[in-house]
Amino acid sequence: MRGWVEELYDATLKAIADEVRRTALRRAVESYVANKRRALSKLPHLKNLALEVRSIKEHSIERMEELVKEASDAIRDCNGYAYIAKSAEEARKIIAKIIGEDKLIVKSKSLTCEEIELREYLEEKAYCKVIETDLGEFIIQIRREKPTHIINPSIHVPREEVAKTFSKLVGKEIPSDVSTLVSFARNYLREYFIKADAGISGANVVAAQTGTIFILENEGNARFSTNAPLIHVCVVGYEKVVPTLSDAFKIIEVLPAYATGVLMPSYVSMITGPSKTADIEKRLVYGAHGPKELHVVFLDNGRSEMAKHPIFKEALYCIRCGGCLYECPIYRILNGTFGHNYFGGIGSIWTAYTRGFNKALFAYMCTCCGRCRELCPLKIDIPKLVETLKAELYKLGFKHPKAEMFLNNIASRGNPWGEPREIRDQIIGG
Repeated sequence: MRGWVEELYDATLKAIADEVRRTALRRAVESYVANKRRALSKLPHLKNLALEVRSIKEHSIERMEELVKEASDAIRDCNGYAYIAKSAEEARKIIAKIIGEDKLIVKSKSLTCEEIELREYLEEKAYCKVIETDLGEFIIQIRREKPTHIINPSIHVPREEVAKTFSKLVGKEIPSDVSTLVSFARNYLREYFIKADAGISGANVVAAQTGTIFILENEGNARFSTNAPLIHVCVVGYEKVVPTLSDAFKIIEVLPAYATGVLMPSYVSMITGPSKTADIEKRLVYGAHGPKELHVVFLDNGRSEMAKHPIFKEALYCIRCGGCLYECPIYRILNGTFGHNYFGGIGSIWTAYTRGFNKALFAYMCTCCGRCRELCPLKIDIPKLVETLKAELYKLGFKHPKAEMFLNNIASRGNPWGEPREIRDQIIGG
């Protein structure tokens, strides 16, 4: 019977050998690093503002459940619906009940939806057709693959492979020119926005005071997904809620430069309740040109437990810029296959709490070099988090044989290699 060490080893070798992924990731990393450097040079105040954001997150996580309740009440006051889902299964069932069976759904990119495998559930259990409308998500949906980055899910697919994927989809050759590929996706997806019964999104941040949902994007697909269908369902992790609009705007200002290297994304949507109008006799009516219904599902799924831990709670401060991944040497070496839907060092903490500690064994790939901590806008001590996780995994019985050998040698002979103490003393002394 193969053990977890062998499986991890084989996955690592396979990832390293994938030259196609290496080409795609190299191109993306070069572009990201240059764009981020350019953006930060134009917005030097962001480094200090990011530390303000850290304080906001620290304060918010301490009051996390209280803020979720406040946000839920504010959403209901705006004629929306709010739900608390303690687990992934509970969230999936709530959403399936809202939307119903055999529906057409357009979905914008959402890491939280990926966490709970929502699309797969709606397709298999509710017989719905779910269309990913973010270009990256659309690509990997067609390819039946998993994301490799939290911001750019198809970063591992070079343009030549995207062209092959699209060509196979429609039965004719699509050139590998990037502009042509984007135009194809635009034309292919457009009809689905109008025909959809419901739209599903995540959120970058939620202001509890007003119940306002913020969604950042460049493509415009999230606006279509959340505005064209009659029903909008938003899935939000507890950690995304902050007290006020002012707090939310600070996060919105910091996030783009570190996430994609732009000064500000093309679209920043603020959604406070379903669409409404009072243009006839000042009588308020809900359901004008936008959705008639807004449903917001706040997801716990391990976040409350994470918040109770004196060290792991720092992972909840993450604003999901994904910059640490591009700069991570292991992520680059492994061609992006350094996690599941949460990646890298910090992703191992998120995986442990949202999917189980036995799913977070890729933490052992992390060398804790500290580069992620240096480059994190909020200065999250990711190496400390990973070292703590490794200690927990060791306690749970996930002991790498060589690591255990080194520990035993250090305890018995004072060195990891197991050399007799007298020989070591001679080497050091001589």
